[in-house]
Amino acid sequence: MLASGDADGVHQTRVALRRLRAAFSMFRPVLDDEAGQREVRALAAEAKWLAAACGPARDLHVFLTETVKDLPPEIEKVGKRLARSHLERARAALSGARFAAFDHQLASFIGQTPAAAGHRLDDFGRAVLDQRHHKVTHRGHRLEKLGRARLHRLRIAIKKLRYAADFLQPAFATQAFASDAAKAYIEATTRLQSALGALNDRAVAGQMIADIAVAAQPTEDVDRPLRKLARQAESGDKRRRRRLERAWKDFRRVERFWRATQ
Repeated sequence: MLASGDADGVHQTRVALRRLRAAFSMFRPVLDDEAGQREVRALAAEAKWLAAACGPARDLHVFLTETVKDLPPEIEKVGKRLARSHLERARAALSGARFAAFDHQLASFIGQTPAAAGHRLDDFGRAVLDQRHHKVTHRGHRLEKLGRARLHRLRIAIKKLRYAADFLQPAFATQAFASDAAKAYIEATTRLQSALGALNDRAVAGQMIADIAVAAQPTEDVDRPLRKLARQAESGDKRRRRRLERAWKDFRRVERFWRATQ
């Protein structure tokens, strides 16, 4: 990402940091000592800060290339200028002293000799996946009635479940059926996360429009085209909801692969 400045590099960096935080969150309870718990919490907090530094660049890129179509020239001009500013902020965060300290601390943590294992990975995985699956089904209860805030909480829950399933799937791969079931389950969580993400992109669009309005120079008349883009971003809500409901039904039907091996 630092070498190319490509928008996809920002996205992949952000995803990598999120996956790292998800791994810390999932495995932190295994650590018995308080010092180790504190170290992992500190690393997770720094990974969160770094991911947040990449957030504006990624959100604006999605808005300009996916959420809205046929950008007016004046909006495209302001958007590109704002995108460069966001990218430089992300690159500064990922090449500064704070990142260097995080990188050093992470390497030190990885190099530590682990304590003697006290649990089987498959037993641990069943407990984690049961808990996270239950949280998703609880968050998604009466899906058709959920507002923006509760849909956001559901999106976070399904993301954590998907990452946990990805991480733990190898612990249940000793049987071919379990491997097939894991693939189907992870695909269902991916579709559900994607459907929730499409609704979230619509919510984020309001902030992107406000940011472009602030970034515009006095000589750049963006008010009318931004209102048009706002209407465009708000359209298609029923279609997104139908997609979400289909993804939810698929998720509710899919078999929990970690139970197929018992």
